[in-house]
Amino acid sequence: MRMVTVQRWAWFNLFYITAVILWGAFVRATGSGAGCGDHWPLCNGVVIPREPQLETLIELTHRLTSGLSLVFMVMLYIFARKASPKGHPLRSAAAWSVGFIIVEALIGAGLVLFELVAHNASLKRMFSMSAHLLNTFALISALCLCAWRATEDCPQRRLAPVAQITRLPFLLACGVLLTLSGMTGAIAALGDTLYSGFGVLPLQAYLDGEVPLLLRLRLIHPVVAILATVAVIIHQVKFWNDYEKLPNAVLGWGLTIVTLLQIGLGFINVQLMAPVWMQLVHLGMGVLLWVIFSFVSFVLLDKNRK
Repeated sequence: MRMVTVQRWAWFNLFYITAVILWGAFVRATGSGAGCGDHWPLCNGVVIPREPQLETLIELTHRLTSGLSLVFMVMLYIFARKASPKGHPLRSAAAWSVGFIIVEALIGAGLVLFELVAHNASLKRMFSMSAHLLNTFALISALCLCAWRATEDCPQRRLAPVAQITRLPFLLACGVLLTLSGMTGAIAALGDTLYSGFGVLPLQAYLDGEVPLLLRLRLIHPVVAILATVAVIIHQVKFWNDYEKLPNAVLGWGLTIVTLLQIGLGFINVQLMAPVWMQLVHLGMGVLLWVIFSFVSFVLLDKNRK
């Protein structure tokens, strides 16, 4: 099997998992997470429910598409083993992809079995949502790394270990802040879903404790998002000379533009009181931002490899 086939399959998985992520956000935003009750992997105690409600169809669709993503990841790992020799870093990237999708499924199952869905506003659900987002980012980066390491005409790129990110502390700081922005964003989105009727409130109302804890916590997200944006802009100025040639220049400009767009979308999302469609657009841009940042990281790690 050729490397280009593995690369194409990695890209397919990346697009597919993005669609699954967005559909999962739709499940949360519409309160359909309890559509199959507290049963997993069955739906309301059966394989195929009869005369299902709309919420059940939404949740069942998410489960089926998520299950297919596990199959696709296993296929990616098999393809990677066939296309690369023993010890090739592509194999480890594919193995990490399988590991992260399994964790993703376990977290999803835990949300259902422990009833951390629908109108549950507990701290357990908040932590679970953040952990879900963290693992999702890790899965996306692993898939990006598969596509990166399967490039036949650039053997040096395939040898860039992610562990070397510690040699670029500012890059690591940007990654941490972007991850925290996503995790706090998951909490903010949960608050927007459960307390959509509150709308935009004065800052004093949050400080005085007049609103639920989940809504008070969503104040953290814009602060972290702004810090992440500032860090990315400084990062881009610091490493701009590394984006001299295509496609690195596209990645460099892409990271800057998408970061600024994401901040703008966040502001619009707040002003519109977080409608479902806007939440999905905001999340989709966040996924794109993380994909671009992942590839930018690989570029810089290659250039600074010792």
